[in-house]
Amino acid sequence: MIPRYSRPQMADIWTPETRFRIWFEIEAHAADALAELGVVPHEAAARIWEADAAAGPFDVARIDAIEAETRHDVIAFLTHVSERTGPEARFLHQGMTSSDVLDTALAVQLARASDILLADIDALLVVIERRAREHRMTPTIGRSHGIHAEPVTFGLKLAQAYAEFARNRERLVAARADIATCAISGAVGTFANIDPFVEEYVAGKLGLSVEPVSTQVIPRDRHAMFFATLGVIAGSIERLATEVRHLQRTEVLEAEEYFAPGQKGSSAMPHKCNPVLTENLTGLARMVRGYVTPALENVALWHERDISHSSVERYIGPDATITLDFALARLTGVIDKLVVYPERMGRNLDRMGGLVHSQRVLLALTQAGVSREDAYRLVQRNAMRVWESDGALSLLELLKADPEVTLPDAELEDKFDLGYHFKHVDTIFKRVFGTT
Repeated sequence: MIPRYSRPQMADIWTPETRFRIWFEIEAHAADALAELGVVPHEAAARIWEADAAAGPFDVARIDAIEAETRHDVIAFLTHVSERTGPEARFLHQGMTSSDVLDTALAVQLARASDILLADIDALLVVIERRAREHRMTPTIGRSHGIHAEPVTFGLKLAQAYAEFARNRERLVAARADIATCAISGAVGTFANIDPFVEEYVAGKLGLSVEPVSTQVIPRDRHAMFFATLGVIAGSIERLATEVRHLQRTEVLEAEEYFAPGQKGSSAMPHKCNPVLTENLTGLARMVRGYVTPALENVALWHERDISHSSVERYIGPDATITLDFALARLTGVIDKLVVYPERMGRNLDRMGGLVHSQRVLLALTQAGVSREDAYRLVQRNAMRVWESDGALSLLELLKADPEVTLPDAELEDKFDLGYHFKHVDTIFKRVFGTT
C-alpha cells in the first residue's frame, strides 16, 4: 500500500518487524508449552525469551539475506533467531511446520487490524448520529431513479447510513471471531509430532481460538468471509460517498464537502469546488472490493496444502485493511465537516410545483369513490402539465380547476401539507438510535 492512503497504526501491523515479532512469539510460546509437556527443558525455553530480550529488534536485512540463499522465509527467520539465541534455538519449531507459524501470525495480524477497523466504524457512527440528529427534521426531496419522488428529511438519509454501518460493525465482529484461529498441528495437520496442548497454549497466549481441523493450513473459507466483509463495508462507504457527490452537483447543491481555506479545486478554473474526498473514497472502495475475488479463489487449495494462496494474501492482507482504515477515517471527516444547505433543499423540494404530493391526491380520490385507474389518469394529466412547465405551474391550482377532480379545495390543500410526510420520523429514529 502506498503511503498516501496509509495510516501509521494500521500500517505498523504489516511491517516486517511486526511480522517477525509475532513469528517469534508463536515459536517461543510453543517452546514454553513443550517445556510444560517435558519435551523441551524449561531452562532452554526461558533462555529463548531472555536471548530475544537482550538482542533487541530483529535484523530484517539479515533475514532477507538468509532467505536469498535458502529461498524459504521461515527457515531464514529461524536461522536468524538461532544466531541471536545460541544452542537453545534447536528446541524451536519442534514438530511444527511453516504454515503453523504463517497462518497463526496472519490470524493475529487480521485480528489486530479488525480491532482498528471496529474503532474506525465506532468513530464514524458517532459522527453520523450527531449529524442525523442535527438534521432530523430538515426537509429535503427523496429521489428514486434520480427523479424527485416524495419528501424525506436529511436526518433520515443519515439515519439509514447509520443503520447500515451498524450492521457492518456486527458483520466485522463476526468476521474477526471467524478469522482469529490458531493452528499448531504440524505437517498435514495430524499432530503426529506435536501435542494438541501446544496449539491450545499458543492460542491462549495470543488471544486466538483453536482451529478444529487445519489440515496443514487454516481453511481459507475463513479468510474469504473476512475479506468479503471488508468488501461489503467498502460498498457502504461508496454508497454514502456517492450520495454526497450527487448532492454537491451544481444544479443540486444541497450539501458539499468542506472546502478548506487555501484549498484549490482546479488548476484551470479558480471557481471550482470539487467533491474530491468522496470521489477518492469511491476509488478506494473499488480497490477493497477488488480483493474479495482473490480471497474467494484461495479457498480451493490442493489436498492438505499448497501455497497458491500465499502470494495473494501478502497483497490483500495489508492492502485491504490499510485502505479500508484510511477510507473509514476519511469518510468520518467528510460527514463531520459536511456543509448542509437546508434552504437549497427547500427550494429544490418546491421547484416542481407540488408534484411531490401527487400520491396523496391519488389516494384521496380513490377513497372518495373514484377508481384507481381514473384517479391515476386525472392526477397524471395535471402532473404532466406541471412537469412540462418545469414547475412554473402549480399542481394544486390545476387540480382545483379540473372539473373532473371533485375533491373540495380545502381537502386538496390538506394533501399538500409537507409535515404529513414526517409524522413517523421519530419512530424511525427510535428504531435506529434507540431514542428520538
